[in-house]
Amino acid sequence: MSRTPQQRLGRLGEDRALAHLEAHGLTLLERNFLCKSGEIDLIMLDGPMLVFVEVRRRASEKFGGAVYSVTPAKQQRLFRAAQYYLLRHKIPPPCRFDLVAIDAEKLSWIQNALEM
Repeated sequence: MSRTPQQRLGRLGEDRALAHLEAHGLTLLERNFLCKSGEIDLIMLDGPMLVFVEVRRRASEKFGGAVYSVTPAKQQRLFRAAQYYLLRHKIPPPCRFDLVAIDAEKLSWIQNALEM
């Protein structure tokens, strides 16, 4: 499948975020989890903690940068997708929502960035 330049840049951002998180001891469970409610870029384990990771990449910090690109509507789609994913578990594990923001070449990993 051919990808747009934007999709290729997004994939490179996800690759970089994944490498960063794995270097800090997290383990990948699923990438680009997609359901009718939305998409989760990375689902990882940090010890017993299930971590839903949103990766945002921006060319610059102009207009607030990557962190501020996660709108309330986007947050709601993430929460709904996470709830759908958690239906797989009889007893849901503890979980959190992290954000990996990439502005130009600067990567920031924000743990517990979003709360339901």
